[in-house]
Amino acid sequence: MDSRLKSLLNLLKDSPNDGFLLFAIAKEYEGQEDFENALSYYEKLRSIDQDYVGLYFHLGALYAELDDSDKAMEVYDQGIEIAIKIKDQHALSELKGSKMNLELGL
Repeated sequence: MDSRLKSLLNLLKDSPNDGFLLFAIAKEYEGQEDFENALSYYEKLRSIDQDYVGLYFHLGALYAELDDSDKAMEVYDQGIEIAIKIKDQHALSELKGSKMNLELGL
């Protein structure tokens, strides 16, 4: 385990529901190709803070990379709903583009 991940996990002990930390840990695991842990932290974040719109693009892309298109589509759809709800046009555009690419098999 690298020192950055170890530091993030130590910080999480004091703030177990910190969305930024959960996201950062998921990205670290994803970067190490530890997809099981990455999914676990993304999903924990999604259960704690559904409005953390940045996670949907990354979580959907990871499911797509792991050939779980149905789950990726579900995540993109939920992210699109959240982006509309919080009026985040940038996230909405990214999520719609990712969903379209998945539908087209790109």
